[in-house]
Amino acid sequence: MKIALIGYGKMGKAIHEIAKQRGHEAVLIIDADNLNDLTAENISKADVAIEFTSPHTALANVLFCLNHQTPVVCGSTGWLDKLDEAKQAAAAHHTGLIVASNFSVGVNIFFEINKRLAQLMSHQDSYDVTLKEIHHTAKKVAPSGTAITLAEQVLGAVERKANWVNNLTADSAQLSIISERIDPAAGTHYVKYSSAVDDIEIIHTAHNRSGFALGAVLAAEFLKDKTGFFGMKEVLNL
Repeated sequence: MKIALIGYGKMGKAIHEIAKQRGHEAVLIIDADNLNDLTAENISKADVAIEFTSPHTALANVLFCLNHQTPVVCGSTGWLDKLDEAKQAAAAHHTGLIVASNFSVGVNIFFEINKRLAQLMSHQDSYDVTLKEIHHTAKKVAPSGTAITLAEQVLGAVERKANWVNNLTADSAQLSIISERIDPAAGTHYVKYSSAVDDIEIIHTAHNRSGFALGAVLAAEFLKDKTGFFGMKEVLNL
């Protein structure tokens, strides 16, 4: 498979290494130094694009790929308020799109566990719930996209919580997300239900970036020659 890598930071490099190990070729690599190389001619050489940049550039990159009928896997977070625009472009140009807040196989299993736990706790009013996420200091956004996904899953099931906030709060209707930035943490996420008698806590800890990179490549392999919008649930058959 021929891949275009849009964004070549630490994640882009890790994805490139995993892709090579799985027999794929990066026919286009876009970084801050060669943005002008993202052209219609160059993107057409790729079977799938994998986009990991920033909230400010992700949508434009995704739309560029879709408008040139190149399926795209996007791991950038912080732009999902405009996701419908990307979905519409994928449909209009009969191509494929995968967007995920986290591509790790383990994290996506963790998402499913979180949803089930939230359902079980939905009517257990004696428990309060808080989230915490720890990442390295170069992490561009807080809270992380993964933490937001976890929070939204909790909010979807636990009706006594109205919204999330990125701080510790005494308001029982708000769901606290505590963000910490500590090097060299690759990423740890906690969901904790606490009562006067006990705590229930689930934790996912990433040891390195390879799990995220593998998931992104698995998503690209899944997306090749497909049309429509998908998530990691479909990629991993969860």
